[in-house]
Amino acid sequence: MTKVVLVTGSSQGLGATIARTLASQGFRVVINYNKSKEAADKMAFEIGKDHAIAIQADVTNRAEVERMVEKATAYFGQIDVVVNNALIDFKFDPVKQKPFSELSWEDYQGQLDGTLKAAFNVIQSVIPQFIERQNGSIINIGTNLFQNPVVPYHEYTTAKAGLIGFTRNIAAELGAYGIKANVVSGGLLKTTNASAVTTPEVFDLIANSTPLKKVTTPQDVANMVAFLSSDNASGITGQNYTVDGGLTMN
Repeated sequence: MTKVVLVTGSSQGLGATIARTLASQGFRVVINYNKSKEAADKMAFEIGKDHAIAIQADVTNRAEVERMVEKATAYFGQIDVVVNNALIDFKFDPVKQKPFSELSWEDYQGQLDGTLKAAFNVIQSVIPQFIERQNGSIINIGTNLFQNPVVPYHEYTTAKAGLIGFTRNIAAELGAYGIKANVVSGGLLKTTNASAVTTPEVFDLIANSTPLKKVTTPQDVANMVAFLSSDNASGITGQNYTVDGGLTMN
């Protein structure tokens, strides 16, 4: 049976590339959006109603997430894979990024909620059906910045670093139910809405520092997500896959 993948924050940016890539490979996709209804509906129409549905939910709101999961499950029959991709209110702007001395705890809390609380809400909402079927896959979107903070995006990078520990604990506990959990950590992506304000100098610095002499694209990350969503990745869990042209090596 064709797998159903829920991709959070998939009306634009990296999420949209992931959703389109999955659809092109035969997956059915749940396009989650918070405010970008027009873009989400347009993508769902282009993919086709048999293979896509757009559903609104603020992923930091548990009630809205549960309604989204219920609606998606009723529409497609089940959810097989969740991709926690949504990015909450953050721009990769090396000029305007606050230095640590000027950050407030609220800055950190916003990213912790957008990364960890959102993933927590989505995963807990789908876990019952995963356990019932003894199968399921969780893919969380991280960043290579926790290994190599080319720009110290303190609050964002801290939340994403926590996401790896969060994911590995889930993998350790839920593997007994056939549930897999992994992280895909891209480099700074060229280009998404969040990275549109990144200066050319930063992109050039990163490209020249990688063995492949290139900046990571949304498609690079989407390809790895598609692989982990497939049956070809049935033996993989608890891993952090870094897709950044070799800038960081594990």
